Amino acid sequence: MYLAIVVAVLLVLAYFFVDWNRWKDFYPTIQFYIMCNLLYNFIFFNHTLWAYNPSTSWLNHSIIDLTFSLIIIPIILMIYLKYIPKAFKNALFYILAWVANFTVTEYFFQRAGLFIYENGWGIFNSAFFNVIMFSVLGLHFKRPLHAILLSIPIIAILLFFHHPSFGDLK
Repeated sequence: MYLAIVVAVLLVLAYFFVDWNRWKDFYPTIQFYIMCNLLYNFIFFNHTLWAYNPSTSWLNHSIIDLTFSLIIIPIILMIYLKYIPKAFKNALFYILAWVANFTVTEYFFQRAGLFIYENGWGIFNSAFFNVIMFSVLGLHFKRPLHAILLSIPIIAILLFFHHPSFGDLK
């Protein structure tokens, strides 16, 4: 039920805050996010750092994650990218506001039992990751190649600290 509520709220926000005339501007960054998220789900398939904990029997992590990646995140990114400030100082505060929003939302979902941490991951890891994620996504919007190149060592560091064994890879 919560997934339907989240999607409904985001669709209302999309109606008021998304600039649908600019969807093609946002599309490459949305694709970049989806590719990175699918890469995480592939590499960490049997060794998740975090997972959605469904509230009903017909939902599972994969359905929730696909809904998140294909509906929720595209709307969020179109709003995020539309309003990102040009000045560095303003952009820094803007990114931190989004990081705080995502981290607090995740905290409440985790407290409600809808989101679980595994393999040494926790809310502070998520907060730090959110800083990286929103920074890289903002960079990708302006300079895609720089963001892709920056993502390579970030992924390597994530694998170094939270690596699954080769047996855990699918």
